[in-house]
Amino acid sequence: MSSLNKTTYETTAPAVEPVHRDQRGLTLAIAAAVVLLDRITKHIVARQLPNGQAHTVIPGIFRITDVHNTGAAFSMFAESASPTTVRNILIAFSVLAVIVLLGMLWRAGRVLSLSSIALALILGGAFGNLYDRVRYSYVVDFLEVHIGSYHWPDFNVADSCIVIGACLLLIEIFRPQPSDS
Repeated sequence: MSSLNKTTYETTAPAVEPVHRDQRGLTLAIAAAVVLLDRITKHIVARQLPNGQAHTVIPGIFRITDVHNTGAAFSMFAESASPTTVRNILIAFSVLAVIVLLGMLWRAGRVLSLSSIALALILGGAFGNLYDRVRYSYVVDFLEVHIGSYHWPDFNVADSCIVIGACLLLIEIFRPQPSDS
């Protein structure tokens, strides 16, 4: 009978939780790296290509350009009758997005995960484009892609990181989750 009690005691002992180091600093560093890479690439393009010029990298497929986007994604609202109002609305929306993303990253960033990396990429991209909009009143776009007769609107590193982050979040959402049983 004493061996039964010993076995029961051993199996009911509390499990020791592994200690996870807070990864928020790392996720914020990822966001900062996105902003830095975005700024560096935009600076190089601005120095090398005056606005409107282009450098062909792969004929018929890929060019480096210098486009000043005063609108939103895909140049929406760029031809608005009230560009100052559009700019102010886009800045307000971007500031709100950055604040919300910082809050989400603060909560999710304790552990390095697909979600926290995705949020860091989106935050860095949103801040990179917000910086341009506040400083220059436009966003510098410079990557131009053609696939067949289709022309993708010009974009930049910040835009790319936002899209990659969103795709990572979708993967996380649709990835089968382990059961708790």
